[in-house]
Amino acid sequence: MYIPTIGLEIHMNAKTRTKMFCACPNSFEENNPNVNTCPICLGHPGALPVANEEAVKGIVKLGLALGSKIAIHSNFDRKSYFYPDLPKGYQISQYDHPFVEGGNLKGVRITRVHLEEDAGRSLHELPGGVKTKEEATYIDYNRGGTPLFELVTEPDIKNSDEAVVFAKELQLILRYLNLSDADMEKGQMRVEANISISKKTGEFGTKVEVKNINSFKAVHDAIEYELKRQEEVLESGGKVVQETRGWNDVKKITESQRSKESAHDYRYFPEPDLPPVDLSGWDLDAMRKELPELPEAKRTRFAASFGLTREQAELLVEDRTLAEFFEESASELAALTESPNYQTLLNYLTSDLRGIMNARSMSLREAKANPEHFAHLVAMVSDGKLSSRLAKDLLLQMVETGEDPEALMEASGMRVIGGEDELGAVVDEIIEKNVKVVEDYKKGKVAALQFLVGQGMAKTKGQANPDKLREIFIKKLQ
Repeated sequence: MYIPTIGLEIHMNAKTRTKMFCACPNSFEENNPNVNTCPICLGHPGALPVANEEAVKGIVKLGLALGSKIAIHSNFDRKSYFYPDLPKGYQISQYDHPFVEGGNLKGVRITRVHLEEDAGRSLHELPGGVKTKEEATYIDYNRGGTPLFELVTEPDIKNSDEAVVFAKELQLILRYLNLSDADMEKGQMRVEANISISKKTGEFGTKVEVKNINSFKAVHDAIEYELKRQEEVLESGGKVVQETRGWNDVKKITESQRSKESAHDYRYFPEPDLPPVDLSGWDLDAMRKELPELPEAKRTRFAASFGLTREQAELLVEDRTLAEFFEESASELAALTESPNYQTLLNYLTSDLRGIMNARSMSLREAKANPEHFAHLVAMVSDGKLSSRLAKDLLLQMVETGEDPEALMEASGMRVIGGEDELGAVVDEIIEKNVKVVEDYKKGKVAALQFLVGQGMAKTKGQANPDKLREIFIKKLQ
């Protein structure tokens, strides 16, 4: 039985206006390669970098959110290595004095978060998916020099599921802080896993670094594969080699790339073109107080305030826009009715409204229905002024027009039939036409009643109050 030891290194592109050390736009999702470049980010001789204050503030905010220690005095270092997509032949990074040290997330200790510049991109096809006649690699330096947060964990993670939970929570925090979109498919967040196995608790095996992990599923699958591969190597009498491997998402395997470098291989030394960074004039307490409510705090509050389960709160919190829409709607609902039904609100939001948006490939921001009108719709359903059938029809119109549900009802002539006399006549007619179903109900078949109510809803074209309809059926059939 082998004991896994896993640590993560996660790179996150900061959402700043400009690059890390120059004034080029921080935008690398361009069809035109090498347009967002200048002598500084290309490393031309004599070009002097200037640190991006917005990026420094971003990493400090992230550190505060993680409960980390913020370094008042820090500096940048040169990390020397030679790749085609690194035009300077070195990367400006941080070595022994990172901005952020310590902290904890999901029970995993954080070693550090440092700030550096990203490399360019190697492309094996032209932009737009145009293939070349011969195999070739093209270099796009648009991403080169963009600000990058790198978070390193302690080897506290025991399995692939824990790794995915950690990475997902970090992604949420970045989005809540508006520091990065952290879209893994776009390369804005990249995960590397350091994996080893041993037979003794507290003893580390030979560490293998796995790169090229660009989805949460890939995080899970890459770790699972590498754990199994290392076990097979050891069981066959071999030795695990310390190396860097890449995850091949097509073949679902890790592949050897190179032997693993050590710190001395990079020949770190203080960046001579940048002065040390002094944050002694920054009010860190004020910055901490300005942080928004973070995902875990929001989950706890939603569960307590709205009577939601942990899973329901999680469903909302994983999408900040959805969570904000729900909370605004809940506030409006509480003002409209003495006993607000937050479960109904949640169901209409996560099922009906989301279903409409998915069918139209639109986001919640693009839908014209606002929280106030949405809460009004739910209140009308809860108060029996609107059937669920009509509510679904109205919700579709609200998404398209942005109008209040009551105004839409008046304009279209919709109404809820709830009167005893009017519904009684409908019930009598349905009972007369469905003798066999009535007999089944009297024999104890509960489903028969639901069929009769359904017939009543169809007869009234969805305008009946189904609860009132059911009540009248039961009374008459008794």
